[in-house]
Amino acid sequence: MPDITINDIIVSFPFKPYPVQEEYMRKVIECLQNGQHGVLESPTGTGKTLSLLCSSLSWLLAKKAQLQAQVIAIEKKDLGGNFFKHLTSGLEKAAGVPDNLQNFGWAMPKVIYASRTHSQLSQAMHELKRTSYKHISTAVLGSRDQLCIHPEVSKETTTFNKIHMCHSKVKSRTCFYFNNVETRKDDPTFRQEILDIEDLVKAGQKHKCCPYFLAKELKQSADIVFMPYNYLLDPKTRKSQGIDLQNTVVLLDEAHNVEKVCEEAASLQISSTDVAMCIDEVTGIMQDIAKEAELQNDFLTENVQRDFTAEDLCILKAMFLELEKAIDSIELKNRNEGDTLPGGFIFELLEKAELTHGKEQIVVEKLEKIVLYLTTTSTSPFARKGNALQKFCDLLKIAFNSGASIVRHMEKVKRCYKVHIQIEEQKKNYKSDIWESKKTTTKADGKLISYWCFSPGFGMQQMVEQGVRSVVLTSGTLSPLKPFISELGIPIAVQLENPHIVTKEQMCVGVLSQGPDNHPLNSSYNTRNDPKYIASLGRTIYNFSCIVPHGLLIFFPSYPIMKKCRDDWQNMGLWTQITERKPIYVEPNSKDGFVNVMNEYYQKIKDPSCKGAVFMAVCRGKVSEGLDFANANGRAVLIIGLPFPPLKDPRVMLKQRYLEEIRTAEKQGLTGQEWYQLEASRAVNQAIGRIIRHKNDYGAVILCDCRFENPNFKKQLSAWLRPYVKKFTNFGMITKELREFFRYAESTLPQPDATHSQYGNNIVPLPAVGARFETTVPHSLKQKTQSNIVTTKSTNDSFNLDMYLNESAKDKQSLKPQSSINFSTCKLKDHQSTCELAKHVNEPAVKRRKINILPPKVDTYFSGPSTVPSADPGSNSISFTQSDKEANKDDKKTLGKQYLKDVKQALSVSDYKLFATMIQRYTQSGDFDELLKTLSSLFPPSRQLQHLFIGFKSFLKKQHIATFENYTKNLKRP
Repeated sequence: MPDITINDIIVSFPFKPYPVQEEYMRKVIECLQNGQHGVLESPTGTGKTLSLLCSSLSWLLAKKAQLQAQVIAIEKKDLGGNFFKHLTSGLEKAAGVPDNLQNFGWAMPKVIYASRTHSQLSQAMHELKRTSYKHISTAVLGSRDQLCIHPEVSKETTTFNKIHMCHSKVKSRTCFYFNNVETRKDDPTFRQEILDIEDLVKAGQKHKCCPYFLAKELKQSADIVFMPYNYLLDPKTRKSQGIDLQNTVVLLDEAHNVEKVCEEAASLQISSTDVAMCIDEVTGIMQDIAKEAELQNDFLTENVQRDFTAEDLCILKAMFLELEKAIDSIELKNRNEGDTLPGGFIFELLEKAELTHGKEQIVVEKLEKIVLYLTTTSTSPFARKGNALQKFCDLLKIAFNSGASIVRHMEKVKRCYKVHIQIEEQKKNYKSDIWESKKTTTKADGKLISYWCFSPGFGMQQMVEQGVRSVVLTSGTLSPLKPFISELGIPIAVQLENPHIVTKEQMCVGVLSQGPDNHPLNSSYNTRNDPKYIASLGRTIYNFSCIVPHGLLIFFPSYPIMKKCRDDWQNMGLWTQITERKPIYVEPNSKDGFVNVMNEYYQKIKDPSCKGAVFMAVCRGKVSEGLDFANANGRAVLIIGLPFPPLKDPRVMLKQRYLEEIRTAEKQGLTGQEWYQLEASRAVNQAIGRIIRHKNDYGAVILCDCRFENPNFKKQLSAWLRPYVKKFTNFGMITKELREFFRYAESTLPQPDATHSQYGNNIVPLPAVGARFETTVPHSLKQKTQSNIVTTKSTNDSFNLDMYLNESAKDKQSLKPQSSINFSTCKLKDHQSTCELAKHVNEPAVKRRKINILPPKVDTYFSGPSTVPSADPGSNSISFTQSDKEANKDDKKTLGKQYLKDVKQALSVSDYKLFATMIQRYTQSGDFDELLKTLSSLFPPSRQLQHLFIGFKSFLKKQHIATFENYTKNLKRP
């Protein structure tokens, strides 16, 4: 792996980095060296994650080496027995005490890599395995939902129940898996390998050891810890996970959601119903204690050990009754929309129940013990109790923020929070309440109290104040940076907006303001239900389904709009017309069936008998956040309108009002309207980022709404996209542009191998995004537009061991009789002269000529038979027939099997096992140096096995072939 020096730090990278990657790594190292915070934007496909990991870990190793050298230097000096005094002093300096030692500190720094989802974390860990930093000790944190393997606890339906059942079993030492953690934690399996969530669970099951608590143990000694970023940004989770941020470098990848997560982590809602349920739950325990007292002389009754007393319950019940009375006494002036009060009102309300600073910690401790009792003594898994008490407990933690200066904290609350009170709607949630036999009812005028934080900086500042050295926020969609930085509330010294690594020939970006019938495309509130607009939009999509090859993505502003369009198109018959061109898949509104829908879409794209597929999704939905539509999975994305947040939503209205107040007071920052527009443009940027996922990818981006022509919106697009945006004045113009774009792209750009196409990273593990690799173009996948290109170079795929295994089983399958064609299903339409079945059958213009295949060379295996191209008499071009390609493939397999047989005969049993292990490792890691070393030891010239050494060439990854050829040439020289 090549080494490059950036800011005096040697960075080992898997390949020669692109200029944009070098610049990105330079900015990361600058942040870490100077202890500064940075905001870095780099488009998807530029190897952002790989660059982030390599640069930060190279700095970490250099920093550790510097600290260790300093320790040795001090040990050599005569400190008069005061070495530990100096060491302790050094730790304090690292925390911020100014001194000469602060330049390097004594506390060893750590790196925390945080992303939004566990699948993104797994992908980042997969990237790490490809680097020379894979030896660094790692750990990954997850929830019990992902990591618990206890047969009883893991079956619980809610996270809340899992947490408290786990606490109970750990405390009573009745969890066999937890009890094994101490003895198993030093096992080499857990220490020497990079284990993501899935690997950790498998290892835990194998060794009968709890993955959840094992992860916490590994975290203590890890150099880099992977975790979802709500673990960092939510103070409650940060405390429960025992995350120490002192002298850490925090890398927040996919940081476009950080603002929202910060606000939500610091916010909470509690209702009159919740308080009433708290009273009921405390009363129920009091009744249980009374019954036990009556039956205490009964020898069948066992005394239950509790961490609270009857007096504690009486005090708590009195407190909740007072709080209920205080909530009921609130008079709403605006009963329809609710009243908004300053953030400090929450303290006034709690004070009426005698809950003040200092007392809340005692109440929290008692409530947590009661919640644990309720969740572990319940006999029915469908009627677990304690949820309301836990919610109130969380409210106290958020409101008082124990550990912070109360005066300073209350000042921040007054500035960053609002309390919104509205009438509580009495809704029946059958999904969650169907198993509960008793529901607590409240008065008709029950109230919902929302304690909302409107400043992301509130949570960011709390995190940074824990002793963080540097915070690096990065994503492919952070533009425009200035408003993003203003919201964070922490000083940002380093900024970057990287260009894309793709060229303008790989993108077609434009605004379409009218449909094929010249009707304006505008999905604003006033026009989105107009039948003419919906019909024009449907015809637009139909036309694009005819032009765009393979996958077509369509993003709507919301689920209701998507449903309205779908229903109307079905009634008009447009839906049927589109499906005749490409089958349509729709993003489900719930998690149920989501994975199946995605996999069906990907399979349809792979199906050679289809012309691709259409996927309809929603901005800010599951598909727009993190799924990958590389190569044929997404050749064009249509954005149907601007996805503004709901204008009448109380939280949206209050956020705008809050920003206007801040701007008036501080004369800077976003206006409410600017924030509202920015929310829509960021959602658009995120949806656009689903396609063009690597340097050889290409695709079209069509903004189907006349409002996209507004210059202010163009400024809010990602920096790499802005220069390429065109305005299409009519539908004929965009039709011509798209046809020419795809014709050029298919004829000049590398086409991916269908067997190695990339799929969504939530469904199938992805290869590294942004990694430098060359896609091969098998002749069988050449498009008709490429028939005029001479293609004589043979392809070299990566070695796949499965290619040569179970061949007999595959051969048997190939001998199965093909299903017959049912001609009764081939209906001839009125306006057609040919049957649909035969519509797309491509008959050759002339009879194919027989081709002679030359035999393979004697001194190499699997170099591929020399293929003689067939010439089309009607043109000057050269092409290959399908039968030639299949013969080529069959010969390749035959020679490959023969090579393996020869290797097996030439090597001993132990050496052949080493050979197989070498292949597997090379396939997974791509470590060419290790491969070469092993090959040289297995096939030394002294044993006259050089032909087997050279014959391995065709199993190599494409990027290693040239190096291997140079090496073998030197071997042949005398």
